Parts: sequence; C-alpha cells; structure tokens
Amino acid sequence: MRRSLFARILLLVLATLAVAQGINLAVLTLVKPPPILSIGLTSIAIGIESGGTRGANGRLSYVPDDKPRPFDPQDGAAGPLLAGTLARQLGLPQGNVILDLDRQQNGKIVHLIPRDAAANAPLEPALVGHFVISVKRPDGRWLIVQPKNRGLLESWEQQFLLLFLAGAVLMLPAAWLFARRLAEPFRALAAAADRLGRDPSAPPPRIDGPIEVQRAAHAFTQMQQRLRAYVDDRTQMVGAIAHDLRTPLTRLAFRIENLDEPQRDPMARDVAEMEAMVAATMAFVRGANEVRERQRIELGSLVERVADDMAITGRRVQADAEDRLVVEGDPVNLRRLFNNLFDNAEKFGASARARAYRDGRFAIVDIDDDGPGLPQGELERVFEPFYRTERSRNRETGGIGLGLSVVRTIARAHGGDVLLENRTEGGLRARVTLPLDTSGRT
Repeated sequence: MRRSLFARILLLVLATLAVAQGINLAVLTLVKPPPILSIGLTSIAIGIESGGTRGANGRLSYVPDDKPRPFDPQDGAAGPLLAGTLARQLGLPQGNVILDLDRQQNGKIVHLIPRDAAANAPLEPALVGHFVISVKRPDGRWLIVQPKNRGLLESWEQQFLLLFLAGAVLMLPAAWLFARRLAEPFRALAAAADRLGRDPSAPPPRIDGPIEVQRAAHAFTQMQQRLRAYVDDRTQMVGAIAHDLRTPLTRLAFRIENLDEPQRDPMARDVAEMEAMVAATMAFVRGANEVRERQRIELGSLVERVADDMAITGRRVQADAEDRLVVEGDPVNLRRLFNNLFDNAEKFGASARARAYRDGRFAIVDIDDDGPGLPQGELERVFEPFYRTERSRNRETGGIGLGLSVVRTIARAHGGDVLLENRTEGGLRARVTLPLDTSGRT
C-alpha cells in the first residue's frame, strides 16, 4: 500500500521518539550515578597523620607544597568551623589548618550517622563535594589534601554516552534510508521538469512515491499536455494562415503580369517577398510539428562537419572543437541551427570561426565573425520573428527575419540558449549553450 508523505514523516517522528524514550529508559535502569562523595573528618585526619596510607579509602590526594592554597575568608563560616574541628583532631593550632569549600557547599555542614550507632551516638562532621585542605606540618611545609581527580568521564557517564551513541547508530541508517526514499521522487520530478525544458515532446514522467508526489506528478503531466496542446494549436493556426495566403498571392502574381512594366516590377518584388515569408513560415511550422527521436550526439564533431561541408563549397568557415562534448538532441535541428549561424556570420561578417568547448555542465560553441557587429539595442531584437536590421540584413541580401528566431527556438528546445554579443576587437559573436548529457548511455 502506498503511504502518504504525511504518514511517512509521522512514522519517522514516532520511531525517533520511541528510540529516544528507549534510551531514557535504559539510562534510568542501567546507568547508576555514583553516590555523593562524603568523607568524614575523622577519616581525613587519619589519612593526614598516616601520609595517605590509611583513611578515606584512597579517595584523597596528598601533595606537599611550600604554601597553602588561596582562601577567601569571606566565603562563609562553614570552612573555618570545620577547619577548627579538624585541627583539634590533628592536635594542631587552628591556624595551621585551612579549609576551602566548594562555593555551592559553603555554609552547609553534613553530619554522618553510622548505621550501627546508638540513638544517642554523636554525629560526625563530613565534607561533601569538592574541597581543598591546607595543613601546615611541623617542618613548616604545607600538605594539600583534596579529592582525587575523577578524570574526563566517570564510568556512569561513559555508560550514558555509549547508550546515546548506540541509539544514534541505530537511527542513522533508518533515517538515511527514509530520507533517500523520500527525496528520490522529488529528484525524478525535477529531472522531468528539466527534460520538458529540453524536449517539449518528451513522454510524461512515470514517478513512484508518496500520494502527494503522485498528485504533483499527475498535475505536472496535465500541465505538460496543456502546454503542448496550446503550442500545437497556435502553430497549426499560423501554418493554416500561411497556407491559405498562398492562393490569393498566386492570383495577385498573375494579375501583376498584366500591369505596365514601371508598376509591375516593384509589386512583383513585394509579392515575391510575401511568398518567401509564407514559405519560411510553412517550413518553420513543419519543423516545429516534426517530432524526432533524441539521441546522444558528439557536438564537437557535428560542428566540425557542418563547417567542413560549407568550406567545401568555398565558404570561409572553420571550426575547432574539444573532444567528448556529448549532448542529447535532434541532429537534424542542431545541424540546422549551426548552418544558420555559420551562414549569417560568413554572409554578413566576411568569415565564420567556431570554437566548441566545455564550461562546467554545459557545452559552449562560440561563432565569431569580422563584420560591423550590431547596435546594443538590437542584440536581442534580432531573435524576434520577421525582424531584420536594415543596416546589415535587407531584402537584397536575403532572409526574412525568421532564421535567428528558429535558431533560438531549437537551442531552447534542447535546454540551452543562443546569445549575441559584440566582440571588443570588432565583429559579432554568437554563443550557443547546450547542456551536456551526463547519463552515460550509449
């Protein structure tokens, strides 16, 4: 059964909570923190008198020093009071014993009650937590007594850390697998959107995944079909209009033949131009409606072949390309694209020089000429259908203004683009950008 995205996320959250609660339960049942360190003054006194060989069960360190540890007499009254008690047990003057308590423990005195003591047994003072005792010995040197350093982690803290790491190790593979399976349908949907940009006639994507992703994929497919139908309707309408114009243009051409020569020639040229526009429009419509199978193409070889074919006929065209510039596309339309750009560069710029190279995830083809270039404001307008620059492209030199529009349409149908820019050293550069095919298919 296909679960929804909401159910999958909820399942992961519940599993995470279950593991977290399991770790908490394991900590409560398995990890026992040590009891609070409390050492009676009598045990401390025995340890000081014996030099650390007896008393306190090895929980204290005894370090000789030339001076006592700093002590702030304003810290509280518990320190001097207990220091006096310890000094009496050691048989030393009260000034020879200095007790520095932990600030959190200062002001608190703990009394230990032996388990086997009688009800009226005296209470023994004890020290809790961290403390530092400075004892002046008869030789004038000081003995520093304090609890031993417990190290970086005590055993119970190590157990807690191990349980935490075990829970993380248990959850990480499940979380990784869940995230991977959750992200895969979205990657497929993004790839389908990218494929639609390259090839509007691409088949609808088949995407498995949660219900929400299935709905998004279905909406994407419907959008793709509507866009394709919209473009097809408009293209067919333009083709039908162009086709219907042929008949009245033919009748008009016959009638012009009966006119006097001074009027006939200009009108005949106008009719011929209109017929050329109709023919170009029909060719454009046929190319737009013709669906060809995409294939992996070595772009550098294709560009060089187009240049060689034109050079054989005496055209001043040359190309240089890197190896392994593989793109996925329609070889017929790509040849048409570069034929058009080479033809424009050679016709209006004296010569055409192409260079194909790799730039990241894209294949770039720069086609340079030595012509006058274009005004900055026309570098984009020349891609508009039926637009011509009167300075360089006119009726006498041929073309009706559909060539560059077709070129950009082909490039964008392959997921790329075509831009024009004036070269600093003079001339015009047409830059074709096409995405490289990284699928590895043969």
